[in-house]
Parts: sequence; C-alpha cells; structure tokens
Amino acid sequence: SSVSQMVVVLMVAEKPSLARSLAEILSKRRCGRRKSMCNACDVYEFEGNFPHGERRGVAKFKMTSVCGHVMSLDFLPKYNKWDQVDPVELYEAETMKKESIPNLRICDFLRSEGRGVDYLVLWLDCDKEGENICFEVINEVKPVMKQPRTPDVQTVFRAHFSSITEGAVLQAFHSLGSPNWNEARSVDARMELDLRVGCSFTRFQTTSFQMKYTGLNNSVISYGPCQTPTLGFCVQRHDEILRFKSEKYWKLDAKVRLGRATASLEWGREGVFDNEVGHLFLATVRDEKTAKVEGVSEKQRSKAPPIALHTVEMLRSASSRLHMGPKQTMDVAERLYTEGYISYPRTETTSYPTDFDFRSILMELDRHPEFREYASTLLQSKISRPSSGTDAGDHPPITPMRSATRDQLRDGDWRLYDFIVRHFLATLYPDCKYKLTEAEFSIGSERFQWSGSTPVDPGYTSVYSWHAVQGLEVPVAFEKGQEWEVMQLKLSEHQTSPPGYLTESELISLMEKHRIGTDASISVHIENICSRNYVKVDSGRRLVPTKLGVVLVHGYQKIDPELILPTMRSAVEEQLNLIAKGKADYDRVLVHTLEIFRKKFEYFRDNLGGMDELFEASFSSVADAGRPISRCGKCRRFMKYIAAKPQRLYCANCDETYSLPQGGTIKLYKELKCPLDEFELLLFSSTVGHFKSYLVCPYCYNQPPFKGVQKGMSCSLCPHQSCPHARLQHRVDQCPDPDCEKGVLVLEPHFQTGGPAPKWKLSCNSPRCKVSLSGLDGSPEVHSTKEECPCGSNLLFVDLSKVSGVPEEIAIKKYSGCWRCDPVLSELIGDSRSEDRRRYFASRGRGRGRRKGRGRGRH
Repeated sequence: SSVSQMVVVLMVAEKPSLARSLAEILSKRRCGRRKSMCNACDVYEFEGNFPHGERRGVAKFKMTSVCGHVMSLDFLPKYNKWDQVDPVELYEAETMKKESIPNLRICDFLRSEGRGVDYLVLWLDCDKEGENICFEVINEVKPVMKQPRTPDVQTVFRAHFSSITEGAVLQAFHSLGSPNWNEARSVDARMELDLRVGCSFTRFQTTSFQMKYTGLNNSVISYGPCQTPTLGFCVQRHDEILRFKSEKYWKLDAKVRLGRATASLEWGREGVFDNEVGHLFLATVRDEKTAKVEGVSEKQRSKAPPIALHTVEMLRSASSRLHMGPKQTMDVAERLYTEGYISYPRTETTSYPTDFDFRSILMELDRHPEFREYASTLLQSKISRPSSGTDAGDHPPITPMRSATRDQLRDGDWRLYDFIVRHFLATLYPDCKYKLTEAEFSIGSERFQWSGSTPVDPGYTSVYSWHAVQGLEVPVAFEKGQEWEVMQLKLSEHQTSPPGYLTESELISLMEKHRIGTDASISVHIENICSRNYVKVDSGRRLVPTKLGVVLVHGYQKIDPELILPTMRSAVEEQLNLIAKGKADYDRVLVHTLEIFRKKFEYFRDNLGGMDELFEASFSSVADAGRPISRCGKCRRFMKYIAAKPQRLYCANCDETYSLPQGGTIKLYKELKCPLDEFELLLFSSTVGHFKSYLVCPYCYNQPPFKGVQKGMSCSLCPHQSCPHARLQHRVDQCPDPDCEKGVLVLEPHFQTGGPAPKWKLSCNSPRCKVSLSGLDGSPEVHSTKEECPCGSNLLFVDLSKVSGVPEEIAIKKYSGCWRCDPVLSELIGDSRSEDRRRYFASRGRGRGRRKGRGRGRH
C-alpha cells in the first residue's frame, strides 16, 4: 500500500530510555530516530505489521515517550496565596490539572505526534501510576486521532509487560489489552487526598511556627498522610531509647580446655542483678577443677532458601547489605529495568508464575563468568519450582533478565544487580543443612551450656553467602560423663542496653506491616523525612530524629495521636484499593475521607497551643534572635534579620515577620526606601545556582502591590512606572536566551565580599533563567538610558574611569553605548568566548537579527 494509505500507530512509553529500548526490539534494531518539539523525547520510526484493530496490516510506527506524569494536580491560583487563604478552605477548594513539567510542553508534543494517527498503543509502566499516566496520554491524543470507520471500535490499546526483553516485549505487542480505568481513578483519589490534607496542615504549621521560632532549619514544616506516620515510627524508637533505664547485672564466665582447644561456657542462670548474690555463686564453684558433661544433644537442622524477591525485600536488603538508601536503590533498579537487565522492580508478588521460564534465565547466566558455576549446577539438576510465596496479582517477582558484567555497569548498579542475581539463584537451590550440637556441663552445683554447628550441605548459602550458618565448630566428640579441665572461673559485670535507632531496613518492615505507602512509594516517604530535616541518616543507615522531627511527633501525640498512627493511612489505603478493584465509589470514598481529615484539621488548629508549648521549650523565639538591619516602613523601628534557615525579617514593634529570598546573603542597600511603603531596600546576592543579585523591598516581596504579580517579587520585576529601582528604570534588553520567553535583561548591583562598591551585572529578571553577564567591575556609576539602539536595546551610561581593562584613550567618565553593538561595551560585558554567550547570539543574531545597529559609543 502507499504511504498515504498506510496505518499509522503512535506508541508511548513512560521514559525516553524505555522508548528507545522498545523501539529497538520491535523494529529489530532498524528504526530511524528524529528530534521532536519536546527536547527530552525523541521519536523512533519504523514500519512493520500491526495485528490489531479493524485496519490490521502493514503500518508505520512512531515510538516516543513522556517523562513520567504528564499532568499534576494543584489548586486554582487564587488558593495558592498562603497569607490570604484559610487552610480549611483547601478541603473544598477548586483544583485543576496542569502540566507537570511546563517547559517540556509534553501536551503540545503528544497532540502534535498524535494528530491523524489511526491507533494509540500505551507502553506505560504496568502499575497503578502507569495506568493513570495512560489516561493522561489518552486525554491529549484521542481528540486528534483519525476517526475509525466503524463507531466504538477499539483504537487505544495497552501493552502489559514485566521486563524489557525481546520475548516479553513481542508477547506484549501481540496480546494488547485495554488500560484500567479503576486503577487510574484510585491514583487520582490518592493525589487529591494527599494534596488537600497535606497542604492544609503544611500551610497552617509553617505559618504558625516558622515565623515564631528560629533554628528550625526548614523552609516548610510539612505534614503528609504517609510521611508523618513514617516519622512517627522513628520518634517512637527514639522515645523508647530515652525512656530506657540501664541496669547492671553479673554473670559467671567459665572457660574449659577441650583437648587442644578451649571453649567458653554460658551460665545456665544467664545473670543476676545483685552483685553480692553473684559473688555467692562464684564462691560455690571457685575451687572446682573440672567440668562434667551431663548431656549431649545432636540435631539435624535446615534453613530454607529465601522466597522470590519483591520490592520491599529488595529495599530492605539493599539498605542492610549494600548500604544503599531506598531512593538510590529504586533509581538503580529502574535503570537496570529500563536497560533490560532485570524484570519490573515494583511488585508485591513473592511466588513465581506456574509457567515461569527458569531455564532461559539460567542459560543466560551460564555465560556469566561470576555466576556460571551456580547456574550450571542448577541446569544439570532438575529445577524444582519454589512452592512458597504469595501471588499479589501484579507483576512477577524481581529477577535477572539479561547477563551483565562488572565492566558494563557502574558500581552501585552492579552491586544491586549482583544481589538480584544471587537472590534469584538462591530461591532455586536446596535448603542449607547443618548439625546442631548442644552440650550441658556441671561445675559444682552450677549448670553451663555450650552449642556449636557443623555444616552438612551449604545448599543455597553457597551463592547467598551472608545466610551461611554462623556457629562454633564442634572441637571434640562430646560424650556424657566426660570431664574437662576448668581453665577459668570469674564473675563479669554487664549492663542492659537500649534498642538501637531504627535502621532503614527495620523502618521499611514496619511500613510494610502497617501498610504505610505502596511498594512504589515507600522509598519516597523515607526520602522525604530525611530531606525535610526530620531525621538524619547515621552510621549503619540508622535513622536518628532531629529536634524538629521529635517536637512535631510529640505535638501530634498531644493534640490528636491518630494523626501519626499508621491505622489512619492503612484504612485509607484499603479504600483506595477497593476503588482500584471497582468495589468502591470514587466520589463517596473521597468525600468521606476528606470530611474525617477536615474535622481533624479543625481540632488540630483549635488546640495548637499544646504543640506551641513544645516548640517554645525546644526553639528560640524570633524576638530573641537576629540583628538589626533595616527600618520597618510602618513603625520606622529597626527590624531584625534572622539568618537561620529560612532567613527572614522580624519587626518586634509590629510583631510581624517578612519572608526573604533563600540561598544567599542579605545587606542593607544604601538606606534607600521603597516609594510605595517606606520600607528600606535590601540587596540579595545568591550564593547558589546562578549567583544573581537583586534589590528587594521586604513588604512588596511578601505583599505584591500590583495585580498579576506573584509573591516573591523583586524590584527588577516591579511594574511601577516611576520608582527608580523598578524594572522600567533598569531595563536594558529582552533576555538573549532563546529558551527564556518573558525575561527582561536588567541592570543589577552585586556587592563584592568585603568591598564598599557594587559590581554591576546584566541579569535576566526571571528567577529561573541562568543569564547573568558581568564585566563593568569598578565602575562608580552605571545606568540604563531611555535612548534606544537600532538593535532594540536601551543604551547604557557607564563611568569607565575605574573599570579595569579599558584602554587609556577611552577610560573617560562619560561613556554610553549598546551592550551588544558597541565594540567597547560588548567586549567588557560578559565573556564573548563563553559557551552561553555564543549560544544566545547564535540563536538570535547580534542585535536580535536586525543588523542595522553598530552601537553609538561616544564621549
């Protein structure tokens, strides 16, 4: 058939790397690749046979991807002003779906690629989140697809797969199904619950405590329905450690000679808590010279191999054995999966399917230099399918799919891959068998024990070495009635010790037990409590709560303990799972659950004093911290600058706190005032990221005086017509970066460290833009003029008398010219050889493409 009549099939994966792997398999590595309007997502094109739908046959395939969720849920903009919206309103506030990553323009990209296609095949990850993304893609693509000849015929298909191997991908392609609407809706419900509940508590807590206390080291004091119970487990263990009272106890220690060997015996009484009683027992045996064998027991024991690997066990083992955090583990596992080395890493199933092909994986591993020995042993014997484990109805257990050597993978990737391979092999090996020998001794009137192990068959521990039997070898053949020489008898002092702080592995087990989070989100919740300064990861990957984390949990316990109990979230998870199975109504679950949390929020808000007392006892008040820096525009008294994160200003007279930009230094700027509110201006100089500087009015930054201007407004963004510090007075040009659509290049002062005079920079006033050009160092005066160069830029007035690198003949005080076109200024401003500068001018041309402007440098 001609190209015009050929069926066109758009296929969409969840990540760009996955799209590439799928395209290579489906096209037999004969696909073409082209760039798209989305910089992050390429399109792979090839021809082949499409065996589905009413127009099956030869087709043109376009394989591409999204970058995770296409859309995210948020409140309407009017509800995002923290100081103007009562948090309780968020339980009924209108929400909207918006693009997750607006700069990528994924929605436009999907509509562009989907326009006129006959079929859509969804290759999103096969979990609930993947189902949700399926419908996000459908919403963009389906309206622009070609209408089928027959109404109601299926044109949207879903691929179900658990690994990126040729066999699995081709099988999925030939057995396409449909996306699961109920599972997608359960994710929508979880998103809405977490948004409304999390934002209401977080906003209220942050505004209540952040502006009252210093030393919190957090810009946001967050609450999460899963995050907070997770933190609760850590603080509960912390409290147990603090409540623990250590006690001394004493034990009788005996050492006997067994032929050429020696053995330490355990006292049958274990220990006594009275020193004098301990010495009495010692006195009764002190003179004994022999230890008599009173009885010997020998038992055959075995250890069963591990059950098939699921996500939670992978996270637990990676933390305890490989010292990898849960988030790092999931990142590595997803990378291994995308590259085809392992099966899908998010699963709750621990039993292999009845038709699982063990032999093909073992044959793949038989070619591996490090696993050949174990795989060969299994291939030569009859493989018995493990009978233990449970089928959760999602994906098969995590297994290796393709052989990979140490040289092919980076260190962290190899260590996790090696563990997954060894775990898989261990599940197929027989039990580890050993003989346990126990002997009972008498020394005088006191009884002592000794035990040791003798390996019989290592079984699965030959490949899973950390499960090997750890026991004392039996030094002699014990027989009843034997007597052995006593070498030493003494009373030793010991102390009871508290439990250790929770390890990540232990926390993961608690979360699994109480159903906090899912296999996909457990790692995220643990990462959140770490990144938000509620716990610190100590040696041995133990989680130690910070002062802030402890105070928050104790505050919840004081006001409403259910806010941190795992039962609340596990009950919600049950309802969400019922939605996913089509057994519960979406709207009813949402309304009922939100009403419960709304009432809890109102009670928490009305009884906040209990938590306030804990904060007062643990943190300093802002009234007692900081140093005077600038005058308040309302009372004309000095406000205090509090440098502790998050940095802010506090006016003790007005009892008001003002947020400031974060990640930099703050200085008073020449005691100049904002003409709108009389607050003294401050100069912010960032110390991270793009190292920009800009002026800030503390009041305007927190209460924007103009409609359409968001909170966090700097002077360079202010639309005031006559203020000498506003955007219009310092505008030089449009931002030269082609990726920055709305930015304006403005003149910004930037103080040198320890220097009295500012440096000057041309910086884009968009907070996210990187453009910042320097080069007028030392100039006492620089300002933008109203004169315009033919290229479109405003001319700059520069005092060159103290600027380094200027030829003597033009080092005069009065000089004006275009920063782009003037030969002197264009050399001084920025590095003309820099990569960024070359990119800006290559994309737009010097003088914005209008090459009339030569500049008008004059003196």
